[in-house]
Amino acid sequence: MNYPNQFRSGDKARFSKTITESDVSLFAGLVGDFHPKHINAVFGAQTAAGKRVAQHALMMGLVNAVLQNQLPGVAFELLRQQAEFLTPVCIGDTVTAIVEIVNWQPEKRLITLKTLVVNQDNVEILTGEAVMISQVPLQDKS
Repeated sequence: MNYPNQFRSGDKARFSKTITESDVSLFAGLVGDFHPKHINAVFGAQTAAGKRVAQHALMMGLVNAVLQNQLPGVAFELLRQQAEFLTPVCIGDTVTAIVEIVNWQPEKRLITLKTLVVNQDNVEILTGEAVMISQVPLQDKS
């Protein structure tokens, strides 16, 4: 488990995944996002991407996987998350969610993180920020 006194600005963690048709279909069923650009190949071919694309929330889920499992980790709860979606993710793209510590305020137990998702060509898919709070009391240094 990461403890708050170990955090440094600039620390990073990442998670990569190739987006499959199964990911998109299962996610649609899970959250109810059945927009035809996600599930209909004919409709997808008529969009700017030229094929089916993954849901935006799926990209947020990859960011949250890093936040909850790696950095800052299980001792923290999400307070606020903001994201800007820059370009679509197509089935078959390999994406990497990257989280970087921007600011750690141990006295308030708050950590601010830059969030980013890039594809296999290093094109930015999502940029944003997350603010989380530690649920674990600070360790006494005495």
